Amino acid sequence: MNETQWSRPHARPGLDDALMSASTSSFVDLLHAVHPELLATAGVGTDGVQPTRATTIVAVKYRDGVVMAGDRRATRGHEIAQRDIEKVFAADEATLIGVAGAAGMAIDLARLYRLELSHYEKLEGASLSFEGKANRLATMIREQLTMALQGFVVVPLLAGWDPHRREGRVVSYDATGGHYEESEFASIGSGSAFARGSLKKLHHPDLERDEAALVCIQALFDAADDDSATGGPDLIRAIYPVVMSASEQGVHGFSDDAVAGLTNTMMSGRHGRPNGPGAASS
Repeated sequence: MNETQWSRPHARPGLDDALMSASTSSFVDLLHAVHPELLATAGVGTDGVQPTRATTIVAVKYRDGVVMAGDRRATRGHEIAQRDIEKVFAADEATLIGVAGAAGMAIDLARLYRLELSHYEKLEGASLSFEGKANRLATMIREQLTMALQGFVVVPLLAGWDPHRREGRVVSYDATGGHYEESEFASIGSGSAFARGSLKKLHHPDLERDEAALVCIQALFDAADDDSATGGPDLIRAIYPVVMSASEQGVHGFSDDAVAGLTNTMMSGRHGRPNGPGAASS
């Protein structure tokens, strides 16, 4: 029997050395060493550039985890640039990330963060703790501060299941990388103030998963009602918010049919009460 010889068919000079000599398990640090021009922090000329902006994201803790939802509108100045953009993503099997701000950079941040968590797990053989995930995202935001000062601001929202605390957790951020744990819910983006008012009214700690999703959809509808940069559900085109949950069972994305059903439930209630339901009883 011939002996099989295994080799790397496409080894790239510099890449293997950088990977093997890396002092951290960070994919971003590796990219800094090998191809720094691929990072947003490399800098671009911004004269005359008006970025497309993603808008409102909400997250709500419920009895067994956390739900995150985002509207689908992206704007460029006063123009609607896209009606069906997705702003909520699974970062790993227990974590969700939503992004608001300069849309292209925001989506790239979400993808890079997913690679960051995957790279760490492959090298270390274990996942980061929830605190580690939150801190790592804060560092990535801080590294983009130069771009933020040029007007390309990206603000994420992090939510997920913490197996050590055995509960859902929500962390909000500012453009400098400051991060703050939220006890019940959070909202980011241009319509966040209006969404937060709705969440205050409707949230309670004993929500079931579908109830929490409905609360998120209600909050996004209220935000769209007062903020022109936030898109409400588009019943004609069948474009609905992206809704995802994280719990002990993992990350789950709500299907379009499920979100449509929850939206129809909300719309039926709003026919009688256009401003939405009253405050949840304590």
